[in-house]
Amino acid sequence: MRKYLLATAATALVLAMATTGAFAQAKPGQAVDMVLLPKFLGILPFDQAHQGALEAEKELQNSKPLQFLGPTPENSVAGQIEITTNATTQGVGAIMISNNSGDQIVPAAKAAHDKGIKVVTWDSPIPSAEGEDVFVAQVDFSETGKVLADMALSILGADGGKFAILSASPDAANQNAWIAAMKDAMKDPKYAKLELVDTVYGNDQSEESYNQAQALLDKYPDMKLIVAPTSVGIVAGAKALQDENMCDKVKITGLGVPSEMLAYNKNGCSPEFALWSFVDLGYLTYQVAYQMATGTLEAKDGAKFTAGRMGEYTITKDPTRKAGLRVLMGPFSVYNKDNIDAAAK
Repeated sequence: MRKYLLATAATALVLAMATTGAFAQAKPGQAVDMVLLPKFLGILPFDQAHQGALEAEKELQNSKPLQFLGPTPENSVAGQIEITTNATTQGVGAIMISNNSGDQIVPAAKAAHDKGIKVVTWDSPIPSAEGEDVFVAQVDFSETGKVLADMALSILGADGGKFAILSASPDAANQNAWIAAMKDAMKDPKYAKLELVDTVYGNDQSEESYNQAQALLDKYPDMKLIVAPTSVGIVAGAKALQDENMCDKVKITGLGVPSEMLAYNKNGCSPEFALWSFVDLGYLTYQVAYQMATGTLEAKDGAKFTAGRMGEYTITKDPTRKAGLRVLMGPFSVYNKDNIDAAAK
């Protein structure tokens, strides 16, 4: 009965805040089992997101240690589904997923959601939004496409030229949305001389991405640029350009971590690239999931909340998915020779 009264009070609080426009505040010190599930383990940005989540965990004084669980790159789709299913069986309070499984993860996510577990996606959402409470978006996906198009134009110049896209996996919702947004942005006449010749997938594995980049060089000898909207792909592609002594003829841009891209910026392979803070993304995701799991925040369009050091946010409808809700973090940072040294420290 006491649990029921507490839940009722929490629900009333959420409804009252939604009505008054007040910002929901986390209640530190509550014990909530939470799982942070990256696309797979062994990637620096996901380790940085884990770092941010641990920062939020400490700040919120959650006595239940965060579980950072992920599959191997080779078993990402099946592994994510298995981890989500196991977490549901264990009855955790929240699962935070960077989805690499497309809608294949929907049955597992719906099973978790049906048991009252909060399912918060981050970095990459569930395309249909089924089984998902809210998506914590690093940046606006349409803006991502424009940033990618602008960097391509900046590097290729007024004369333009041929370029190819080296993506992660065909099932990665974020990658697909960014590529679609880039193509949409390029309908503007100012990009008319940029010619996309191919899109290939390295599945966010270094060796496969490296091989795909080399194959592009062989297939398109007049190609001038590779756009890699993946931190694994851009490093592997840059190494391929360097190893083939092609950095004076072909450049690479996209999304990358400054510390991993420093050498390739210095040698001219990648004059500029962009990213956001994965530490902040992990921190914000944990804040959202904790507040939802403890009843101070409802997954509802217009719901407002405060996320610790990152300030105030509002849940809105996701413009990229008909049924989805999102929290938009932002902003982008574009890195070049002028700011990469400070960012790589």
